[in-house]
Amino acid sequence: MSSLKHIAVIGAGPAGLMAAEVLAGGGVAVTVYDAMPSVARKFLMAGRGGLNLTHSEELPLFLSRYRDAASWLAPAIQAFSPQQLRGWCEALGEPTFVGSSGRVFPVAMKASPLLRAWLRRLDAQGVRVALRHRWTGWEDRGHLTFETPNGPHTVAADATVLALGGASWPRLGSDGGWVPILAAKGVAIAPLRPANCGFTVGWSDIFRDRFEGQPLKGIALAFGERSVRGEAVITRDGIEGGAIYALSAELREAIARTGEAMLHVVLRPDLAAADLIKKLSAPRGKQSFSNVLRKALQLSPVAIGLLQEAAKTQGLSLSSLPPDRLAALINALPIKLTGTAGLARAISSAGGIARDELDADYMLRRLPGVFAAGEMLNWEAPTGGYLLQASFATGAAAGKGVLKWLRGAGLS
Repeated sequence: MSSLKHIAVIGAGPAGLMAAEVLAGGGVAVTVYDAMPSVARKFLMAGRGGLNLTHSEELPLFLSRYRDAASWLAPAIQAFSPQQLRGWCEALGEPTFVGSSGRVFPVAMKASPLLRAWLRRLDAQGVRVALRHRWTGWEDRGHLTFETPNGPHTVAADATVLALGGASWPRLGSDGGWVPILAAKGVAIAPLRPANCGFTVGWSDIFRDRFEGQPLKGIALAFGERSVRGEAVITRDGIEGGAIYALSAELREAIARTGEAMLHVVLRPDLAAADLIKKLSAPRGKQSFSNVLRKALQLSPVAIGLLQEAAKTQGLSLSSLPPDRLAALINALPIKLTGTAGLARAISSAGGIARDELDADYMLRRLPGVFAAGEMLNWEAPTGGYLLQASFATGAAAGKGVLKWLRGAGLS
């Protein structure tokens, strides 16, 4: 293979940088192009919360988190597994640890040290980075076109890896601007939708003004047959947070079908109904009703506010409910979700390039020599390390696919 082959990687996030590393190791010249003034901005943003790289659970369970996409993502993730990702971090001088939830983090708990070490290694491998290059498609000769501060720019590449991300947090670089470019080439693309997102709720003004930004801790959320433990946060227009994100795909799809979704909050998941009834049946003495809920049941002010909000919606007087009905409300409190929060505020996006548009090596069937990886593909996953793991793994798979294609294997 000639070392003069030039590969363009468009998108300097985890998928693009991983593709670049694999390609550079294969003896080709690599340039990474990105529209932003610096690389991996969303990756750095994710690192502000500790940089949850992957998860330590067994691989079959891990793969199931990708739902319908699990079967076709499996080969890439098996080839660059969570354990291999941890080894890769270690080789960069950034060891990892497993948290109490099974999530994997770098010991530094930040993205910036890992990214700096990674960029040093890429630089040593000869990878060039061209920033402020916004990809605009191809010109008549098939050369890549970019808009830059110095005007239009064209690039002749022997192969291209697209790793432009989805459309969440567009101010960080992933704005979905690639969709019309590929659609014009006949590539089927599922609409980009919010994933790991919040939802809108018609709170009363009193509740919204008092509890906006307040966390709900130690709860469980239930929708249909699924139930998850975790936390949520009341927003001015609705609700968001880790436990919400875990159910966001099902909630989003229900809202798309019927215009709403009824979520149930379990405020005291560790207390059985009989125990709740017993505590609620005890003499109150001179305590106010709110003090009973706060002291006997350890409910937070925001949890009590939710109970009052639900009772008001149903035309009920909370303090007049018999213990059994109140207990049922406490551990199955309904919240009607009326819509999804905007894509721009979602942690990730669903939708993207349809699976059938790619061959087994992540090359676009309609565009020989053009490969795609990361969040621009049609898969989604909950938070917990699954998003980054699949981005790294598909980036590595696309890089390997390019090298295989350059060797002449699998050409139609």
